Amino acid sequence: MVSLPFRMRYASTALLILLIFILLSCNASSALARALPEMAPSPPSMGPGDPRELETFLNGEIGAQLAQKHIPGATVSVVKDGRLFFAKGYGYANLQHGTRVNAATTLFRIGSVSKLFTWTAVMQLVEQGKLNLHADVNRYLKTFQIPATYPQPITLANLLTHTAGFEDAYAPDSSVSTMNVADLEPLGRWLAANIPARVRPPGMLASYSNYGAALAGYIVQQISGLPFERYIEEHIYQPLSMSHSTFRQPIPTPLSADQAEGYTYKDESYQAEPFQYIQEPPAGSMNSTATDMARFMLAHLQDGSLGTAQILQAATAQEMHRRQFTNDPRIPGLTYGFIEQRTNNQQIIKHDGAIGPFRSLLLLLPLQQVGLFVAYNSDGGSEALEKLRQAFLDRYFPAPSRHMSMPKPLPGFAERAKQITGSYWPVTRNYTTFGKVGALLSTINVQGYGNGEIRIQGVPPAGQIAAEVQPWFFRLVNGTELIVFQAGQDGTIMLLNSVLGAYAKLAWYETPLFHLMLLAFALLLFLSAFLLLLWLLLQRFRFRRTGAPQAKNASFRIARWIMGLVSGVNMVILLLLVLFLWFVVTVNIQGITFFGGSGRALLFALGLVSVILTAGAMLCAALMWKQRIWGRGLRLHYTLVTLAALIFVWEIAYWNLLRW
Repeated sequence: MVSLPFRMRYASTALLILLIFILLSCNASSALARALPEMAPSPPSMGPGDPRELETFLNGEIGAQLAQKHIPGATVSVVKDGRLFFAKGYGYANLQHGTRVNAATTLFRIGSVSKLFTWTAVMQLVEQGKLNLHADVNRYLKTFQIPATYPQPITLANLLTHTAGFEDAYAPDSSVSTMNVADLEPLGRWLAANIPARVRPPGMLASYSNYGAALAGYIVQQISGLPFERYIEEHIYQPLSMSHSTFRQPIPTPLSADQAEGYTYKDESYQAEPFQYIQEPPAGSMNSTATDMARFMLAHLQDGSLGTAQILQAATAQEMHRRQFTNDPRIPGLTYGFIEQRTNNQQIIKHDGAIGPFRSLLLLLPLQQVGLFVAYNSDGGSEALEKLRQAFLDRYFPAPSRHMSMPKPLPGFAERAKQITGSYWPVTRNYTTFGKVGALLSTINVQGYGNGEIRIQGVPPAGQIAAEVQPWFFRLVNGTELIVFQAGQDGTIMLLNSVLGAYAKLAWYETPLFHLMLLAFALLLFLSAFLLLLWLLLQRFRFRRTGAPQAKNASFRIARWIMGLVSGVNMVILLLLVLFLWFVVTVNIQGITFFGGSGRALLFALGLVSVILTAGAMLCAALMWKQRIWGRGLRLHYTLVTLAALIFVWEIAYWNLLRW
């Protein structure tokens, strides 16, 4: 063995000591990073690399949004590589008191982002063996049962992937929200009294369900033996040191002073909206700060751990983040709780939230170890969320620019376009109560555009053009969004680029145009009946003044009044329905609440009166033709009014106004 010169031996020894020191330092740094997530190593090149640069970017984006969208305030946090990378509050939490938003202390309502905490709680009990994701949920319900509408039972896996098959029965058919805390009911009692109809077998299609999330939260409460809010506090908030978060309604006094006010912008002024209490806390009652939400994001990005705290085992967290269902393998799907998204070639899991005027978004890029949370205290945040999400991804995770040439028409396109063309309603809607009328506001129309393309109306931006790249598979001409059509035994289904964007094609008698034509025909006849009744009353008055003989036939008088009453009642029903749609469009919660209680009773009563009067009109019409009470023209008009009343009865039955 050749001995090294002294200097070389000295250098080798020094190098060895240096290497050992570096390794020990790395291990110590790693341990410190686990203990204090804020002190993690520097981020890699992908994603934001400098907090000051990120702040400059967000200042420009959010600052412009607050001004342009009339949003008083916003709060944002970004995590990266195991640390809180950036957090900041923008604008005002309370305009009246001039209170600025503070990312660490100002609580924003996060709406349906709350569901991620509910799903996390479910998965905690699953890994403890207390819950089985694939067992019938009725096994865990002690005070009520979900009806066995289909042979297949609903499971927790169905609830977590929104595939239980429930209709969306809320607003206005059940009082899911209230402005009075005294009206809140115990969760179990409210769930038992408001079970939505099961409209499809479980596991068939994803259809968003607040009731399903609330039911899962109630099961957590039943199995753990703790009130749901307390369970979340003890098993998620406390381990993660989320000291400024709560599901409780009303917000506990120590935190209520820091609650952001919600606003709408009308007539060039900001109007504070009353606090909206919801009957389903697990589905959306949580309030939190940007920094608290950062800790929750870090825990999920690090397989359930944050420092020494662990809210999920690594295998459970990974299973929770893995795709569990999709309506079609070519579009994003659902994990156990998160919604998948594919933007700029990035794998994203996320959840949006909306409650009252508040809007929120939690977005994770697990492969990049990056998370973004943002919330706004005005409904102008709806558009702002989407724009900020896209701007953030374009800046820090840009997609390679590629010119996408659209193919020429594929063989058989004309036949497929013919089957695709028509009107569509979302599968997440009301089916069995009068809230079904709200689907009119969500209609999407598809028509062939020629040259292998279709035009889609009803999805912003208006008039989107999509080209067929594979049979039944389309891509937007001016974008990367995908649209898939499925033609099956149950009809044609259109799937937008989100697993929750499923739409079913309407039969000809379900299309809004068909119903509009029927109602226009009926309304014209009802108005003409009113004019005729007015003319007959004037004639009667004139006869009385001149002493001319008047008709003494009782059938004549009864028929005349029935014609007027049935026309008047039906026009009142139409007016109330128009008002309901207006309330829905303007998001007037008081108006929607009215239609959930007194308004529903009034419409039901008017519907019954319409049916009774229509039956009377049919009898009178038959007597008129038999006894020839009026002239042929008047008898024909009366018969047409009766026909219009029959059509209207069919309409109110179709829209479920005769169901209590």
